[in-house]
Amino acid sequence: MNTVIPELRHLRCVLAVAKHLHFARAADELEIAPPSLTRQVQEAERLLGFRVFHRTRRSVALTAAGDVWVREARAALASLERAHELGQLAERGELGRIQVGYVASAAFTGVMQRTVIAFREQRPHVDVQVAEIPMEDIPAMLADGRLDVAYVRPPMSYPDGVQALTVHQDDFVVAMPERSPLAACASIRASQLRHATFAVPEQEFGTYEVARRGRFPPLIGERPGRLAAVIACVSLGDMVGVVPRSVCDCIAIPGVVYRPLAGKPVRSEIALAFRRHERSQAVRAFLRHARG
Repeated sequence: MNTVIPELRHLRCVLAVAKHLHFARAADELEIAPPSLTRQVQEAERLLGFRVFHRTRRSVALTAAGDVWVREARAALASLERAHELGQLAERGELGRIQVGYVASAAFTGVMQRTVIAFREQRPHVDVQVAEIPMEDIPAMLADGRLDVAYVRPPMSYPDGVQALTVHQDDFVVAMPERSPLAACASIRASQLRHATFAVPEQEFGTYEVARRGRFPPLIGERPGRLAAVIACVSLGDMVGVVPRSVCDCIAIPGVVYRPLAGKPVRSEIALAFRRHERSQAVRAFLRHARG
């Protein structure tokens, strides 16, 4: 025999009566009139095809079928209420998962850590996953959804639909061997690096901008990529590196000193890259938080 599942209004009425085993008290809890409650329970029983309650003038009791049904219905209602709660959290951007990528140098500034920690505290039900990603892989991973946001070092090219906003600025400095004659200088003019051999990080802009200002083609010795590896190359004594100032406070290797560049600063930036038409409410909430 085909049966029709009672509606949520029937469910609430039957469960209220099962809780109190008294129609008047159940009606008070639901803030409806007792005759209306009685009609809802009768309609539920008709739809179910069995009696839920034994009713007399003096008592209300669950039938055997009603006892089984009420236990399952109570669990179903709890699941529905939880689903509604979770749906509301998701709609407000307070539930979900965010995949955050970053280039290693972004961690040196602290901007990523501050943003992620504060966001997790404000929205504890959002699962924020963080992973270091090679910079050349980030644009494609944002475009195809493997990443939601990423901390990068501009300038870089973004595919259609991906854009970025600057979240931190500092300057480039020169990392050089401690025994270099230039280490005696308080600051370094770009032209003084004409004959230097460069270890180049994954963001090449600083190196090539210094060479442009010094009016020389840079002599590239190594391309180790990560800044820690660049500083390790410099520590061997025959190369220099143009690196963000934030590295000075984070990477101290014997035999390496840092000197500022003379003249107009060469700006170093951290940007947050993201999809322009982001649908996830959680990701959009993260972007609003990152903008401050």
